[in-house]
Amino acid sequence: MQLGDEVASGLGLRVNLTRTILTAIAALLASSAVCVVGLLGFVGLIIPHSARLLIGSDYRFLIPSAALLGASVLTISDTFARTAFAPTELPVGILMAILGAPFFLYLLRKEL
Repeated sequence: MQLGDEVASGLGLRVNLTRTILTAIAALLASSAVCVVGLLGFVGLIIPHSARLLIGSDYRFLIPSAALLGASVLTISDTFARTAFAPTELPVGILMAILGAPFFLYLLRKEL
């Protein structure tokens, strides 16, 4: 499939079915990781990809920028979750899921 749809179908692979199955498996694996670690662990799945989109693939800059971006996104999300509906607090995990789920689905569709 990495060589293209035409080559894959020429080799006898049902491309649409395979793409659907692989997308479902990727979503299941990501949801399993989030269930084990928690919703805040979702930051570890999304931030490195967004840092790569912003910075590029050079690991000298990618790893420190992913760490800074993860810390800043989590801090901003926590601050917003605490102050948006004052005096009640919105759990930061809910806000992170609202931000992260659409981005993760975008990554799944873009990669496959």
